[in-house]
Amino acid sequence: MTTRMTVLCAALAAVASAEARPRARDLGIAPGVYAPGRLNAITDVAGVAVGHTTLVQGADVRTGVTAILPHSGNVFRDKVAAAVFVGNAFGKLAGSTQVQELGTLETPIVLTSTLSVGTAVEALVDHALSHSANADVRSVNAVVGETNDRGLNDIRGRHVTRGHVIDAIRAATTGPVAEGNVGAGTGTRAFGWKGGIGTSSRVLPASEGGHVIGVLVQANYGGQLTIDGVPVGRLLQPSAGAGRSGDGSCMVVVATDAALSSRDLERLAARAIFGLARTGSSFSHGSGDYAIAFSTSTEVRTRHEEAAPRPRTLVESESLSPLFQAVLEATEEAVYNALLRAETMTGNGVTLEALPIDRLRALLAAHRR
Repeated sequence: MTTRMTVLCAALAAVASAEARPRARDLGIAPGVYAPGRLNAITDVAGVAVGHTTLVQGADVRTGVTAILPHSGNVFRDKVAAAVFVGNAFGKLAGSTQVQELGTLETPIVLTSTLSVGTAVEALVDHALSHSANADVRSVNAVVGETNDRGLNDIRGRHVTRGHVIDAIRAATTGPVAEGNVGAGTGTRAFGWKGGIGTSSRVLPASEGGHVIGVLVQANYGGQLTIDGVPVGRLLQPSAGAGRSGDGSCMVVVATDAALSSRDLERLAARAIFGLARTGSSFSHGSGDYAIAFSTSTEVRTRHEEAAPRPRTLVESESLSPLFQAVLEATEEAVYNALLRAETMTGNGVTLEALPIDRLRALLAAHRR
């Protein structure tokens, strides 16, 4: 069987297996006051697409790639407004300084294994240069975030290739997003249990702007897990010792259709990091906790080498509070979905148990949740 077929079969198996496990709302867990979008995913923000490449090979390869595309066009020529907020900087978010300096994103966002960040950067450069409209391009600011999946995965083997990154970009769709043991979440650990990819969204009522917020997390961090206010980590006691193994990194990607300046997108990204605290994150010394937020609104797009001034209509900063609330809620729920959809996995001589659904259900019922 070819490597590509192995990757495809592993990805399909992971998605099919995860179907047996619930999302948060299947258990009655619905953080906050705002309703989710139709898919309850980052792809509820029109135009946003997500793709995964999942690598499960032999006894010690448990890794992958997740790609988030802000729109279906040439992102380099039609840049989106963006910003980064850092919770704890023990990590690698390639390209973040230019995003902060210029307030724009010019490539898809890729998440992958820590030691494969360089490979992913090269693949994103290849992807940008492959567009015929980019024949004159001499500099590309590729944005790549990482997760340290050294427990389940042979991280030193650097098994992610440029082809795997391109496959994830090409596989990206605007439909439902696979969660759990997929893509960059394949080898992750969260709160001592198996972590993974999770997503959620919120839709504001028309009276508060009607905007959509979508969040995707790659959950790979520690602390004492709290779900819907219940101290799940303390009461269920994961065998991996959540509080003692908190290093890893959590990347949070926030998308919105609200026309926000890069300054206000940074404020939005900050609330995503604050949302991790609701889940019990300890933001430990060795955890790289980053959020990157972008707007899909054409009002705040920057066309490559655009020089002429043009009027723009932005959401006023005084109107941001509902968006802040929405991103807090969506981030919290995305983490729960990552944990709930993930399944027990063995790799690299390590076994990480999935969050036990039956015990969690009983615990929530005992607390009248």
